[in-house]
Amino acid sequence: MPDQSPDTTPEKPQKTFVAHARIISLLTLFSRILGMARERVSAQYFGAGIVSSAFIVAFSIPNMFRKLFGEGALSAAFIPLYTKALKEEKENASSPVAASANEFAAASVNLLTLILLTITIIGEIVLWLICFLNPNMRGDWLLTLKFTAVMLPYVMLICGTAFLSSILQVHHRFAIPAFAPVILNVIHIVVIIAGAKFLHIQIRSDSAASTIAATTASQTRLAYILSAFVLVAGVLQVMILIPSLRAVGFKLKWVKNFWTPSVKQMLLMSLPVALSASVLQISVLMDKGISLLLAKGVDKAGNVISVFHLFGTEIRCPMELGAAARLNWAQFLYQFPLGVFAIAIATAIFPKLSDKALDADQNEFKSVLRMGIEATLFEGFAASVGLIVVRYPIAKLLFLTGGMTMADIDLIARSVLYYSTAIWAFSLLQVVNRAFFALHDTRTPLILSVVNIAINLIVELPLVWVKAIGESGMAIGTAVSFAVQTVIMLWILDRRLNGLELYRCRSRIIGMFIAALIMGGACWAVQKTQWYPQRETKWCWTVQLIILMSVGALVYLRICQWIGVDMLDQFLPRKWKRKKS
Repeated sequence: MPDQSPDTTPEKPQKTFVAHARIISLLTLFSRILGMARERVSAQYFGAGIVSSAFIVAFSIPNMFRKLFGEGALSAAFIPLYTKALKEEKENASSPVAASANEFAAASVNLLTLILLTITIIGEIVLWLICFLNPNMRGDWLLTLKFTAVMLPYVMLICGTAFLSSILQVHHRFAIPAFAPVILNVIHIVVIIAGAKFLHIQIRSDSAASTIAATTASQTRLAYILSAFVLVAGVLQVMILIPSLRAVGFKLKWVKNFWTPSVKQMLLMSLPVALSASVLQISVLMDKGISLLLAKGVDKAGNVISVFHLFGTEIRCPMELGAAARLNWAQFLYQFPLGVFAIAIATAIFPKLSDKALDADQNEFKSVLRMGIEATLFEGFAASVGLIVVRYPIAKLLFLTGGMTMADIDLIARSVLYYSTAIWAFSLLQVVNRAFFALHDTRTPLILSVVNIAINLIVELPLVWVKAIGESGMAIGTAVSFAVQTVIMLWILDRRLNGLELYRCRSRIIGMFIAALIMGGACWAVQKTQWYPQRETKWCWTVQLIILMSVGALVYLRICQWIGVDMLDQFLPRKWKRKKS
């Protein structure tokens, strides 16, 4: 009988996907730092007002479609099929991309273009009809619809970018796709700063009512300009991918007969994935929409609206004005480590999982998946605890500017606290979802995503009316629903594969969790010392952030090293390892 005792010896690292994950992480980190600057600039010149909330919700809509079609449904179904086509023709291929595989990829792009063009045209008609038929709509709601109408064509551009990036990822070209978001962030920052200077936008929390009205009008004009430049950024993001696509033998072209059996199979597989692969973004967008609907707003005359009517009943708005903007910034903070590490790992591991899923022997598949789980939880536990620790200094440093007040910071920090408790779950779900897609199972993620949304609504809607919780109820609902979904999906995957043999990494995972808790305790102790800076200035918040991050990283990595968890070594370049040894 084989020995079933836990094996604490680290598995052989999957150097291919880990190396790619490292590249993606570095480029994504650069992009996220620019994204942080973008949010800082947005907070400075827009504040947490109606224009900011309207633009944020409107901009979330094309990003949701990016997850549905670009990075979600079609690409999740496309990558395994494209990988299979390339693998079958590898020996007979006379070019970097086999002819039929190339035709399949081109046909898939054609299908995506037709779908997105149809959605864009219908969406524009519906949006303008709603605006025309409801002239007395609340001012912030009307602004949201108009901004959405301007940016809706971005759906085609950003989804096209994401789908074309998936072609490059199969060929293990991750750098350029990871760099593409930098373009949007740079344009966003430049347009806001230049536009604010040109329109003389300066906001203060103590501004007079007449000044606030004039500033809101200027902010609205700037938001329209920014919406137009979002489309410019989308065009540039597509163009930057074209040289790399040509290098792997793929060219954008119109395929006369794109309704092939492979395309049909991809479409059938993609329909359930349209919800399951993008459940995080659907949940985020749903939270933003609810926060816009249930928050206090303004009418066209600028009067504050604190109630709404439902079936003839007057109901109090449970959230303060600007809730959508504050929730967006809280989500940005918890998604920072998610994008830099977890999504990078999941993106890099997906082609590898798709390849190993084709083998009769699933041991390699399970080995790659376990490596992905370990790597994800290594950052997930640390990020969950770490963001809870630094939530106040980072929120003050980024967002306490312009018209923002400490009350806004308190609300942002409270939401960050609840979101952070489930960063490990958000991170792990990225890998687990892709494991199901690699196995061509799209039904299970679909069912669990519906369960996720149901749990989210059941938890968050009652909580937002609790005065002490308010808009933070959205964060609680999201955290609870994703934690439940992640655990259930991992359990199902374990049963389907006749055991993932997680006992091989059980001791290391427990060690990571304990190390993260000790890290949090050490940072809390540092904050209680006499030498910890307490002044309310930007420099002081910066020093606080540096101290807490340094202490946290040192404690976490040292404890992990002490208990034999060497996950960091897997991500170090080889030359660094040689120097270390």
